Amino acid sequence: MTPGERRASVSLASIFALRMLGLFLVLPVFALEAARYPGGDDPSRVGLAMGIYGLTQALLQIPLGMASDRWGRKRVILAGLALFALGSAVAASATTLDQLTLGRALQGAGAISAAITAFLADVTRDEVRTKAMALVGISIALMFALSLVLAPVLAAQIGLHGLFWLTTALALTGMAVVAWVVPPEPTEQRDAGRRGLAEVLRHAGLLRLNLGVFVLHAVQLAMWMAVPALLVQAGLTADRHWVVYLLALVGSFLVMGGVLFRLERQGHLRAVFLFAIGLILLVQLGFWYSAGHTPSVAALGVGLFLFFLGFNTLEASQPSLASRLAPVHARGAALGVYNTLQSVGFFVGGAAGGWLVRHVGAQGLFMGCAALALLWLAVAWPMQAPPPAAGRPAH
Repeated sequence: MTPGERRASVSLASIFALRMLGLFLVLPVFALEAARYPGGDDPSRVGLAMGIYGLTQALLQIPLGMASDRWGRKRVILAGLALFALGSAVAASATTLDQLTLGRALQGAGAISAAITAFLADVTRDEVRTKAMALVGISIALMFALSLVLAPVLAAQIGLHGLFWLTTALALTGMAVVAWVVPPEPTEQRDAGRRGLAEVLRHAGLLRLNLGVFVLHAVQLAMWMAVPALLVQAGLTADRHWVVYLLALVGSFLVMGGVLFRLERQGHLRAVFLFAIGLILLVQLGFWYSAGHTPSVAALGVGLFLFFLGFNTLEASQPSLASRLAPVHARGAALGVYNTLQSVGFFVGGAAGGWLVRHVGAQGLFMGCAALALLWLAVAWPMQAPPPAAGRPAH
């Protein structure tokens, strides 16, 4: 990378990281903390409050991506971060579950993922774009990992209100990074219009990735409707959950960096990708078994280690694959659709997760997650690794 590309990649990845840290910080403790609000005894309403962020983000991801083509990436990113900060402040001030849901909806309205990834594509050459996109994916995975360790500790000290005020501060910090650190955007943007969107929606490889990012984030959000309760049942108090998360995360990153990414660089991308999906499936089946018996902290810790190993590998590799598979003239449309499906996954995971816990219990939830992972594995099976050169035409 040139110094300019490195600066753009790191600064844009940091905006993603600050925003996603704010989102993920509430994830491991939301179901437990939201139960203390009026109306919080209904898991369906708690799941809706958790997942509605994804719904509003999904509705606005493509429109805001298109707006960034017309009015500029920086303007849209700043406006989106301002909305995210406003929603965080509303959630921090909430005294009822309905107000908390409104705040989460406003957070999601700041749907800037497509604009940021399109900006990154604008300012990087084809031959380094995969590395830049992978940096964004890794930053998201790292923020998810950090949030799982910090959230239980912070929640015990400052509560859910305090976590949302911290999220507000992170969003404002992101706005400062956009204004003073991110390099100027190119004056010309790539915009293929409706033709590009139609082409993206017919691209088999991109469709597989879109399904994948939907399932990954639906399962990720849904399982947190039940995993904290399983740890409590196993005898681990909520303020000690971070110990299990930390051990599982550190182990997963060591294996991912030392083994899986090395295999991918050696040309085994397809095998690594399918193996990671298989891990997601295996973990859901393991949690299904644990939910029907007396769970142990050790068994749940192993399950979380395997889940993080699969999740972090996929979270780092899928955005890179999407950028490599997308036609150059339709890259913004492709990333808009990809991020929309990610947001839909957040919403479905939260809303459906709460509904499943209420009506069929934790075992039903994990079996539903396993079914989604099995479907994803079947759809992803025909995938082939893309050629090294980015920006080639779609097939």
